[in-house]
Amino acid sequence: MLNVDKLAKRLRNWNRYRTTVRELSQLSDRDLSDLGISRGDIRFIAKKHAR
Repeated sequence: MLNVDKLAKRLRNWNRYRTTVRELSQLSDRDLSDLGISRGDIRFIAKKHAR
């Protein structure tokens, strides 16, 4: 069973993941390219950032 701290951490990580995906998805392909990111990398980067 999850305790409150673990649940809170999971919620923070999920929120961080969704925020990162949303913000990167709003960038143009050119802006992403300037950052060295392809559109297909967004979810991977967001998962890495959320941990």
